[in-house]
Amino acid sequence: MSRRAIILAGGLGTRLRPYTVTLPKPLMPVGDRPILDIVLRQLRHHGFEHVTIATGHLAELIEAYCRNGESYGLRIDYFREEEPLGTVGALALIDGLRDEPFLVMNGDVLTDLDYAALLARHEASDAVATIATRVSTVEVSLGVLHFDAADDTRLADYSEKPTHRYESSMGVYCFSPKAIEYIEPGVRLDFPDHMLRLVAAGEVVRGWRSEDFWLDIGRPGDYEQAQEDYERLVDRLLPGGA
Repeated sequence: MSRRAIILAGGLGTRLRPYTVTLPKPLMPVGDRPILDIVLRQLRHHGFEHVTIATGHLAELIEAYCRNGESYGLRIDYFREEEPLGTVGALALIDGLRDEPFLVMNGDVLTDLDYAALLARHEASDAVATIATRVSTVEVSLGVLHFDAADDTRLADYSEKPTHRYESSMGVYCFSPKAIEYIEPGVRLDFPDHMLRLVAAGEVVRGWRSEDFWLDIGRPGDYEQAQEDYERLVDRLLPGGA
């Protein structure tokens, strides 16, 4: 069975403007190469053979850079959105996704996650969708006040710069063909709404808890952090060398 991945690369990248006015976010450089180049090399290393890139904003630049995938040892084709369909809506219109499970990921994720292991875990489970997750921490840089429920002016507790821990999506998913049945072709749909739709229908959605390195480069601060981390982690991010 061949392994297939869908890379979502059609977003406007508004949080990284003005850079993304002339360059699509997946082609933003990290170290000495675009983030999309890193992702494609990782997928090939993990045994994926067929990659479909869903494009939109500045699609022609991504298509010109990646071409047919021959230089990566991959088969690369494209689905170009004529109008925005959200983060998951395009999947209902891409050919061949109703045959076997596949990987879906954002085109701006920097991680050393084992994509093949994630897909194998999904295939062995009862889930129609699996979400790769990471525990994240957020520090509130203020004193947080907690008031009495019965008297909203009476102080009950005071937390100085509390830290909150939560599980967040890494932007990497596995879908079984049945998950596509819940996406209406041509209608905009985002991942959170799709996941909740599956859960409401009684379908099983599971998480893959990861401790791997991960950054979403969608914000300026994270993009700058990616530049710093890349040189330190290049051997992990590009297993087997460039």
